[in-house]
Amino acid sequence: MPLFTTGSIRAAALVLSLLFLSLLAIDPVQANARPPAIPLANVYHSGVNLQEYWVSEKLDGVRAYWDGEQLWSRGGHEYVAPDWFTAQFPRQPLDGELWSGRGRFAELSGAVRKVQPVDQEWRQVRFHVFDLPQPETVFEQRYRQLERLVAGSDSPYLVLVEQRPVASHSELMAELEQVVAAGAEGLMLKRRNSQYRAGRSDDLLKVKTHQDAEAKVVGHLPGKGKYEGLMGALEVELYDGRQFRIGTGFTDADRRNPPAIGSIITFRYRGLTATGLPRFASFLRVRNDEPVPKAD
Repeated sequence: MPLFTTGSIRAAALVLSLLFLSLLAIDPVQANARPPAIPLANVYHSGVNLQEYWVSEKLDGVRAYWDGEQLWSRGGHEYVAPDWFTAQFPRQPLDGELWSGRGRFAELSGAVRKVQPVDQEWRQVRFHVFDLPQPETVFEQRYRQLERLVAGSDSPYLVLVEQRPVASHSELMAELEQVVAAGAEGLMLKRRNSQYRAGRSDDLLKVKTHQDAEAKVVGHLPGKGKYEGLMGALEVELYDGRQFRIGTGFTDADRRNPPAIGSIITFRYRGLTATGLPRFASFLRVRNDEPVPKAD
């Protein structure tokens, strides 16, 4: 009896083919990416002891981590900044946000994601720093060190994010209303005695007039009526695997050219349904803040 039959050879070939296809499906850039271990924010709610926190503006930019030599995205990919942009940065890690000003996210992300940086575009960008990655030091002390570092740098592209006390919930809400009216995205709260630790916690809180979250696009649903021939809604999937539809917040251009299947979008919503899904979800934008992968 032969050791390998025709059927077993075909089966083995099929398995190898499927394995090969699965390997092709892996994005090598994603596979090799090493996301920096950075703190992430929870959502503010009334009842938080504000005496423990400092407040700052929430910048509508892209999170960036300076390791002393290069700028990295939240996903662990390099932002290819011009040499002159980082030439006078301190040679120690910094945590912050690349930002060009209020309401300019699309312009900013288009500039910083390019493999070949454009000097004219990067001259509109500043690295706004808000923390020092020193795990054993509390934030209030880290911030004082950060003040000295930025003050001692001659870089015009390095900016300190101002942190200040806030007295009460009513004062916080008044400030939120003021900055949002001026075009800001919201506010951030940082616990003064917190350590620098990765992941989400109440050490860092975002304060906004609306809630937002991210989801993966898994389908396009056709439009009806005035949207016939266009995209009517997106089928999206949350990180826990649950799916729902988003049908509002799109421009006509979005509907003609909807976010690609597999892309990550940011959406707004107002609370949760009885089953825990976002209520009144509305499309905000594609979360395209990761740099374009370099060619091998």
